[in-house]
Amino acid sequence: MNQNPMNITLDEKPSTTPSLLRSLQTFFTNPQARAVGLVFTTESLSLGGWVAHIPYVKEKLHLTDAGLGMVLFAMPVGLLLMNPLTGWIIARLGAARTCFLSALVLCFSTLIPINAPNVALMAFGLFLVGLSAALLNVAMNTCAADVEREQKILIMSSCHGMWSLGGMVGSLLAGILIAIHVSPSIHMLAVTIALLLLTVALRPILATIPAQPPTESSAAFVKPNMLLLLMIFIGLAVAMGEGAALDWSAVYLHESTGASSQIAALGFGCFSLAMTIGRFMGDAIIPRFGAKRILSVGSLVAASGLLLAILVPVPLVVLAGFTLLGAGCSLIAPILYTASMRVPGIPAATGLATFATFSFIGFLAGPPVIGFVAEAYGLAYGLGLVVVVLVLSAFISRKVNV
Repeated sequence: MNQNPMNITLDEKPSTTPSLLRSLQTFFTNPQARAVGLVFTTESLSLGGWVAHIPYVKEKLHLTDAGLGMVLFAMPVGLLLMNPLTGWIIARLGAARTCFLSALVLCFSTLIPINAPNVALMAFGLFLVGLSAALLNVAMNTCAADVEREQKILIMSSCHGMWSLGGMVGSLLAGILIAIHVSPSIHMLAVTIALLLLTVALRPILATIPAQPPTESSAAFVKPNMLLLLMIFIGLAVAMGEGAALDWSAVYLHESTGASSQIAALGFGCFSLAMTIGRFMGDAIIPRFGAKRILSVGSLVAASGLLLAILVPVPLVVLAGFTLLGAGCSLIAPILYTASMRVPGIPAATGLATFATFSFIGFLAGPPVIGFVAEAYGLAYGLGLVVVVLVLSAFISRKVNV
C-alpha cells in the first residue's frame, strides 16, 4: 500500500488494461455481472419514470419551486434514516437478498407520489423511495464489488452504465407517452409491473454471488477520515449534478426555455445517454488514462455543461449542456465507489456505506436546495450553485490519487 496518506491504490485490479470490446464482452456475457447491472437499471427506471412526471405533479398540487423543494426533502430524510443501517442489514440478509427486497419496495413506493392527492401523501411516498433507494444503492454496489473480487474482472463502471441506461430509457419512454397523452399513473403502473417481474427473475442469479464474510467492523458506520472526506466532497458535488439533471432538467427546460413537455422530458434522457456511453467505456478507459485525471477533468466538463445551459436558455443548447453534464459526471461515481472500499484503515463495507451515505445526500438533498435558491433568486441561480460546487470538486480531485 502506498505510504502517502492521501493516496488510494486500487491494488486488487487486474494488472492488464482491458480493451473496450473485451470489457463490454466480459460484462454482458457474465450472468452474475449482467444480473447486477440489471438491478442498477431497475433503480434508475423507477426513479427516471417518476422524475419525468415531476412537472405534472408540481402543477397538479399547485406547488411553487420552494414548495416542491420542501416536499423533495422527504427523499433525503428517508436516506438519512436508512443509510447508517445499510451495513447492518446487508451483513445479516446478504447483499443479494437485500437487493431483491429493497428493489421490490422501491417499485411499489414510486407509485405513491405520482398518484398522491395531497402534499402529505406525496411526501410519505418520497420518504419510502428514499429508504428503499438508499438500501438498494449500497446493496447493488456491494454485489458488483463481490463479483469483481471473486472473478477478478472490472464491472463497476459498466454496472453504473446500466443505471444510466435505465434512466435514459425511462426518460425517452416518458417523453413518448407524454406526447401521446398516456396518463402518468398508467405509465408508472406499467413500469412497476415490468420491474417487479424482472426483479423476481433476477433473484436466483443474484443468490449465486459469493458474499464477503461479514464482520462487526464492516457492518458499522464510521466517521470519515480526511482521505474519505475529500472523496465524499467530490462524490457529493457530482451527485448534486446528477440530482439537478434528475429532478430539475425537465422543469428548467419547460419553464425557463419554453420547451414542450415532451422535449422537457428529454433533458434527463440526454444526460443519461452521455452517462451511459461514458460508463460503458469506463472499465476500459479508467485504467488507461488514470482515475485522478478523470476525476478532475470530468468535474470541469460537468461544470461547463451546466454553465452552458444556464447562460444560453435555448432548448437545443440546454439539451447539449445536460449532455456535457452527463459526460463529465459519468465515470466519477464508479471510480469513487470502488476507491471508498480501499481506504487504508477502513473496512471495505464500512467505507462503501459511509461514502454512499454522504454522496447520496448530494443526490437527493441537492435538488431541494436548488429549489430554495430558485424560489429566492431564480432557477438559473439554483443550478449555478451546482456549477460552483463542481468547480471546487475539480480542484480537490488533484489532492486525491485513486
